[in-house]
Amino acid sequence: MPDLLFLELALLGLCSGFLAGLLGVGGGMVLVPFLTYFLDKRGVGPDLSVKMAIATAMATIVFTSISSLRAHHGRGAVRWDIVRSLAPGIITGGLLASLGVFALLRGKYLALFFGVFIGYMALRMLRSNSQPTATRALPGPLGLYGAGTGLGFISGLVGAGGAFISVPFMMRCSVPMHMAVGTSAALGFPIAVVNAAGLIFTGAGDAGRPEYSLGYLWLPALLALACCSVLTAPLGARAAHRLPVGQLKRIFATLLFGLAAYMLWKGLSAGS
Repeated sequence: MPDLLFLELALLGLCSGFLAGLLGVGGGMVLVPFLTYFLDKRGVGPDLSVKMAIATAMATIVFTSISSLRAHHGRGAVRWDIVRSLAPGIITGGLLASLGVFALLRGKYLALFFGVFIGYMALRMLRSNSQPTATRALPGPLGLYGAGTGLGFISGLVGAGGAFISVPFMMRCSVPMHMAVGTSAALGFPIAVVNAAGLIFTGAGDAGRPEYSLGYLWLPALLALACCSVLTAPLGARAAHRLPVGQLKRIFATLLFGLAAYMLWKGLSAGS
């Protein structure tokens, strides 16, 4: 790997890890557009570059989530009973996304879905001046299975750890914010493991992948990102208790709009 590319990926990993720990969101949302750009510059086709970017971002979350959840668990901020209840649905949804949708959809449609989705997330961040209101208790086993399935499925399509869904869901179910963020960090691990494993299998026979690929995973990027993101994820988790997170979310939302525009352009400019 060229030295400049490694430095760019290392910096990207440091930033994404910090954001994941600080805001409970941001890892995959930031990684996917940048990885798509890097892969394009290395001559990977636009359809394949999007899929590999999503897969590599998802695999990175395996390592980021471990680092982040350890920091939150140390503060007693993980509801392991919720993690156990959602895990079966997460496995189902992750397998549907990684083994089903990825095999059927072209990268351009995944890019369009990603762009629309993170644009919506950015808009929600800008318009949200308060925490979600607790309106109900956690649902029963069947409801939690359905929630976990949706969480694993959507997260798999955008290469993210799922905090953008799980944190508001838990807060509306009367889980305090700091517990929701910590529990979401723990949920990111099964989401990432299941989807990454499925994407290794799904991409094994796809032609045109760059050197040192494992399925849809781009291993050199995964190594650089994982090594750096695990360093800053716990720093972000600690900073979440000290920094003005609301103001930071508004800044982050502005960045997301730019990344959403890039992915929408990527999808719309790809061939039919």
